[in-house]
Amino acid sequence: MGLTFPSPIGLAGGFDKNAMRPRALAALGFGHLELGTVTALPQNANPRPNLFRCPEDHALINRLGFPNDGAARVAARLLRARPKLGTPVGLSIGKSRAVPVSDLDAVIADYVAAFDAVRSVADFVVINISSPNTAGLRSMQSQEHARSLLGALTQRPGRRPPLLVKIAPDLDDAELEALLEVVEQTRLDGVVATNTTTSRPTHLATSSQRIASIGSGGLSGPPLRARALSIVRRVRARLGRDAVVVGVGGIETPNDAIAYVRAGANLVQMYTGFIYQGPLAASRIARGFADALEREQVRSVSELVSTE
Repeated sequence: MGLTFPSPIGLAGGFDKNAMRPRALAALGFGHLELGTVTALPQNANPRPNLFRCPEDHALINRLGFPNDGAARVAARLLRARPKLGTPVGLSIGKSRAVPVSDLDAVIADYVAAFDAVRSVADFVVINISSPNTAGLRSMQSQEHARSLLGALTQRPGRRPPLLVKIAPDLDDAELEALLEVVEQTRLDGVVATNTTTSRPTHLATSSQRIASIGSGGLSGPPLRARALSIVRRVRARLGRDAVVVGVGGIETPNDAIAYVRAGANLVQMYTGFIYQGPLAASRIARGFADALEREQVRSVSELVSTE
């Protein structure tokens, strides 16, 4: 994307929704930050309780629903912090809850407004159409809707930072291939794979009673890892060498990060692992990753990235 990353270990979207602490997060060793998700209209979180720990699985379930101060306000806050940041910063944009998903034109206009508010301050922009916590949002991953939305954003006149789309792990093979065809057609720069999952794997250590009591929301952490790795492989195989692929889901160790890179990711991101592994997790994983490269006498991350 024409950017230099201090390490491949980044912070996933959803942790710092309002760009309140980018300097502190960068200082903890993240090689990039994805802030947000922000929406064109300010909005509150979904009703509490909306965030749950499943410690037995090192997992989280959330149904927060894009709480944020609004794209324009967050962009202004990031602009003030930018001179003191030494790492690339992206902003994730999503649909405002007040905009009905049934009105495609209104949805596109809403995303465009958010994009216009953030594009001058972001090194890259992530189009979030895969959160399970905004009603109907995942329908924007359908080929027809995605083509209209992504096309409108890529064709927007003026400065266009690199654009990535964040996809769900719950797409079936046909849905994924159809969406990746749109990514190719609209010449997006790449894909963030993946968002949280609405599925509840049978191998969870957390009791079924506890899972049932939590209810709806997106599951993140190690239970998501196998599926997210599979999606990364398919995305890389379909989009080829030049696309940017960011792998997300269950990264807790250097070996997890390396597995994503070997599967085809250029960069990786963590959120749940940051919660469970502590504030120095990114630095620790980055050091372990660098040590592994040295042992294998690999000069750059790109030499590990699968392009098959």
